[in-house]
Amino acid sequence: MTREIEVDQLTRDQAAQELARLARLLMQANTAYHQDDAPEISDAEYDRLKARNLAIEARFPDLKRDDSPSEQVGAAPAEGFGKITHTVRMMSLGNAFDAEDVAEFDRAIRKYLGLGTDAPLAYTAEPKIDGLSLSLRYEKGRLVSAATRGDGAVGENVTENARTIDDIPHSLTGAPDVLEVRGEVYMSHADFEALNARQAERGGKTFANPRNAAAGSLRQLDPEITRARPLRFFAYSWGELSEPLADTQMGAIARLSALGFSTNPLTERCDGLDDLLAHYAQIEQQRATLGYDIDGVVYKVDDLSYQGRLGFRSTTPRWAIAHKFPAELAWTRLEAIDIQVGRTGALSPVARLTPVTVGGVVVSNATLHNEDYIAGRDAKGREIRDGKDIRVGDWVQVYRAGDVIPKIADVDLSKRPDDAQPYDFPTECPECGSDAIREEGDAVRRCTGGLICPAQAVEKLKHFVSRAAFDIEGLGAKQVEQFYRDGWIKEPADIFTLEERYGTGLQQLKNREGWGEKSATNLFRAIDDKRRIPFGRLLFALGIRHVGEQASNLLARFYGSWDEFIKAMDGAKDCAGPEWERLLGIDGVGEVMARALVTAFAQEHERKSIDRLTAHLTVEEATQPDTSGSPVAGKTVVFTGTLEKMTRAEAKARAEALGAKVSGSVSAKTDLLVAGPGAGSKAKKAAELGVDTIDEDGWLALIGDA
Repeated sequence: MTREIEVDQLTRDQAAQELARLARLLMQANTAYHQDDAPEISDAEYDRLKARNLAIEARFPDLKRDDSPSEQVGAAPAEGFGKITHTVRMMSLGNAFDAEDVAEFDRAIRKYLGLGTDAPLAYTAEPKIDGLSLSLRYEKGRLVSAATRGDGAVGENVTENARTIDDIPHSLTGAPDVLEVRGEVYMSHADFEALNARQAERGGKTFANPRNAAAGSLRQLDPEITRARPLRFFAYSWGELSEPLADTQMGAIARLSALGFSTNPLTERCDGLDDLLAHYAQIEQQRATLGYDIDGVVYKVDDLSYQGRLGFRSTTPRWAIAHKFPAELAWTRLEAIDIQVGRTGALSPVARLTPVTVGGVVVSNATLHNEDYIAGRDAKGREIRDGKDIRVGDWVQVYRAGDVIPKIADVDLSKRPDDAQPYDFPTECPECGSDAIREEGDAVRRCTGGLICPAQAVEKLKHFVSRAAFDIEGLGAKQVEQFYRDGWIKEPADIFTLEERYGTGLQQLKNREGWGEKSATNLFRAIDDKRRIPFGRLLFALGIRHVGEQASNLLARFYGSWDEFIKAMDGAKDCAGPEWERLLGIDGVGEVMARALVTAFAQEHERKSIDRLTAHLTVEEATQPDTSGSPVAGKTVVFTGTLEKMTRAEAKARAEALGAKVSGSVSAKTDLLVAGPGAGSKAKKAAELGVDTIDEDGWLALIGDA
């Protein structure tokens, strides 16, 4: 066997050859374990090879391969699990990391509900299990399906595997006709150690931690393997219900327990913020002795009617939050600072680290935010880290909390090399050489190259095909980079002419490395499937600065059709006139977003690019809510003054649910003004324009039970 050369002694050519070797070995190991269930190398050897790969990539980041093992988890999914679409989306949770975050959560809840700071407001607090989310569907008391979270909308069908878990009942007595029970599959510490001992005894795969063991065990294609694994299940929530379980979260958990589910005994009802924090401290003290892994405490508003009023953001409920335990910390060497250029031209500094394990995860990169952060200042020039700057060669403390991107928290000056120099942040784009300027009031320096900057073009294309945008099967970030590098795709419209230009006989694509006739055909079909696209997705896919997914859907609902939206943008191109005022009047659209929108559609080269794209598309009108019987469907409504029987946020949400367009300002296009006490200039303007005006009681009478 050839002796491996130490990473710090590798030449560039040797490093490239070694990365190719490691990619091959690790891919074989992944396939053997994840697909064939027949490991060829030990865990220790696998981890050593992967750590070596990470170390080489950290030293030579520009040599990182498209098929880098550091970008892969396991192998391609084995064909065998079907898919299940969740009838009620499985959401994630927002995170809190300290008491102030929890206090802000409580303040936001009270503000939304119109409750004073002293008004009673109960929560539940429960341990956040570090396991795998699972949704169980029962119909007429019989377990009919079980699905993993997946992407929240669609999960893997693991029904037969779930039936092998003792904590999951096969049938229920006294349950609603339709009941989706949600919870966490996990493995206790004792069971995990026993499993690893058994696996080691027979030379099988041992697991790194209980969470990985639980996830791997539930996803076995053979349910008998799952049956032999000591999996457990805690129920803590629900999806679709044919009838309510209770009036409160705590009551619903008690009902699930009565139906035969295991629920966490540390779940407790808490009266207000102080009780929440006290229970958090109590659970944290017990963490080491619980016998299973937890990484925080989840708080939920107890009253289910309040939960209904609070509703959801795009991916998280407003009525719940996860209070994570303090982040894991580790010290390591900062080997380099690289500058990445994003799709908006932002120059983002990234720390390349000697790989270190932080909270069970190997970290080799960390964010450095911006040039002020590196220099030891915040955006207002005040000192952070006691004014210590960050230099290449420094011994740095890495901080990681939950899913937050790792960052550098501190610097040990006693270990700073004598020749370490202050970091000189670039004033030119490292990708295209254009000036990188920092506008007054902006914390970020940006490349001025626009579409001539390859980094911006590639990042915009990656965003365009991302999951919340066009989500084209088989065309991900790696393929976009490949096609852009080869000149096949330079702008989004090129995606939809790819087959026409390069697909004749499939010859040019299918002969490329990593492609065959089947994959090429599948790609072209997947592209064709996305020629019809919802308005909101299209707008989000364009990657316009300050216009995120939520704002894109808001604009889509307001304007309805793409043609109407384009006319509005053309009418507002000078940031003046009725259409500009109408845009600014949309509740949720500020001047910064409005200017970014109008500027994007007013720039000739960007507009032509958008027009070339939409020539290949059928843009679906925005999905409107069922407004049958609604007295305000299609009307533009403005709320002003103080509302006494509901908060402004509730009034807006109710109006939109009834098909109304809610605006923040009165204009000739306003159909109705709802004026509470203290209404001022808006009421006066409405009177001048002859807009119908009613008070809050009139509004409630108008919408009734609609």
